Amino acid sequence: MILTSLVGMFLAVPGMVPLDILILGNIGIALVAASGAVVNHLIDRKIDIIMKRTHNRPVAQGRVEPRQAALFAVVIGVTGMAILLFWVNALSAWLTLASFVGYAFIYTGYLKHATPQNIVIGGLSGAMPPLLGWSAVTGTIDSGALILVLIIFAWTPPHFWALAIHRKDEYAKSGVPMLPVTHGVRVTKIHILIYTFILVGVSVLPFFTGMSGLLYLVSALALGAGFLVWSSRLMFKPKPTTAMDTFRFSILYLTLLFVALVVDHYLI
Repeated sequence: MILTSLVGMFLAVPGMVPLDILILGNIGIALVAASGAVVNHLIDRKIDIIMKRTHNRPVAQGRVEPRQAALFAVVIGVTGMAILLFWVNALSAWLTLASFVGYAFIYTGYLKHATPQNIVIGGLSGAMPPLLGWSAVTGTIDSGALILVLIIFAWTPPHFWALAIHRKDEYAKSGVPMLPVTHGVRVTKIHILIYTFILVGVSVLPFFTGMSGLLYLVSALALGAGFLVWSSRLMFKPKPTTAMDTFRFSILYLTLLFVALVVDHYLI
């Protein structure tokens, strides 16, 4: 998350980001995001304990009491907002707060349990960090920042659904209506493949809008081809580990894609 926020900052200006904004902006964003994560632990503590991926979380295990966690969430959230409001700018603060509400309450508290499209709709809050970083530097909402948000928004479904396939039985046991549980693994794999194609198309927008150059375009196409290989392998020739391997590659994909944006921005 902080990597994509940093990239948003770097791409917002032709030169170096002011050091105070670089440090304080990311601290503020990270603290508010961490507060949202704590709220997620609080709301999901009853289902976390029955899922292998999350069963060792401190609130679920009782190592941290809900009241303590709630207090911690308030303290770090308010601290993060104060940093953004007083030392960065108001727009970045309110956008960060909106992202917090979207993730902690709209997604975790409602969408996650209401629809198998939860990760698609709720993914917008998780796609916000580049915009938060960009607005921290410029105090504006620009088309370049929205393109970065769109890339993460398109990336989120194939990224998370691959994990959901791997953890299908756990989600079924927890009662969370993830797509593999409600519509089956095959339908989920089709969705992953479709969204990967969409992602590849969206990922080249920085080049065609003039944000980035040829180095980024080549990187985006090569990484997109790799993602399509994994999505196709998951669809047509899956092994027991393919879903998790696809999930892991998706993390590497986004990391390298955003690194390519910065390298292209400063070196080309």
